[in-house]
Amino acid sequence: MATFDVPGTDILLSQARQALQIEAQALLDMRERLSGPSGQSFARAVHVILACTGRVVVMGMGKSGHVGRKLAATLASTGTPAMFVHPAEAHHGDLGMVTPQDVVLALSNSGESEELTGLLAVLKRQGVPLLAITGKADSSLGRHADVVLDSAVAVEACPLNLAPTASTTAQLALGDALAVVLLEARGFKPEDFARSHPGGSLGRRLLTHVRDVMRSGDAVPAVGPATSFSDLMREMSAKGLGAAAIVDAQRRVLGIFTDGDLRRKIEAGIDLRALTAEAVMTPSPATIGDQLLAAEAVALMEARRITTVLVVDAQGVLVGALNTNDLMRAKVI
Repeated sequence: MATFDVPGTDILLSQARQALQIEAQALLDMRERLSGPSGQSFARAVHVILACTGRVVVMGMGKSGHVGRKLAATLASTGTPAMFVHPAEAHHGDLGMVTPQDVVLALSNSGESEELTGLLAVLKRQGVPLLAITGKADSSLGRHADVVLDSAVAVEACPLNLAPTASTTAQLALGDALAVVLLEARGFKPEDFARSHPGGSLGRRLLTHVRDVMRSGDAVPAVGPATSFSDLMREMSAKGLGAAAIVDAQRRVLGIFTDGDLRRKIEAGIDLRALTAEAVMTPSPATIGDQLLAAEAVALMEARRITTVLVVDAQGVLVGALNTNDLMRAKVI
């Protein structure tokens, strides 16, 4: 088993800071270049992609390929249809995935990756617009591209100046900038993002409505204002919500009585046994419409510091109820 003479902590941290400084400087340099011709090229690339009626086909080999896969996923999830095609596989049939309606976005720091350069003539014959993210604008890829996005770095973070480090960071950041600008240009909203992420927490927050998680029908504890206190408690216990709505004959909400109300009245020494639901209820409680997002119910409950909210229709008629446990089960919170 090989042994290593590991430097001390101070040296290790100094090396880490140096690597981060090199990569951070590479991004700052790239940002400054956007003030010149690189910025015009970036804008042209955005217009080419916005005009695309197909997909952005991202290609790259090695480390650039790994960055390309991430970029394709980012574009696809932010409103720009995209996919990754491996250049080597493209030579053996996968190029058939690329249509004249698509745009190819090729990543190569050197611009001389054989697998990519071998596809340039075919892409030109198909009339597919070619965008390049490369550190060498005068490379084979750069010369054949319709638009070149300059990702050049002065030096790699690797002390040997060999391993792709700063250069792949630059590619990744430039690709993210492209995705963000496209997102803004398309007017992409959180709701659109959620539709691409239905299984994620954001998707649940933005796609789940109150009606999807509320209790309804007989599961909602509700009594009339003249109901005795003992019957009110039986209704609360039977339905297990920790609260009960007090409603009129048309089921319009008059008030609410909760476990918290019960505790506070007992602590105050109030004899509840002879009282009615109307006498113990909290009038005009917080309510929410069933068509609103469940996330809005969360915000309301947090603002009011309550754990249960009644759900009503436009006429104030009780149609449901939910508490924090319901929202937790739905993974909205």
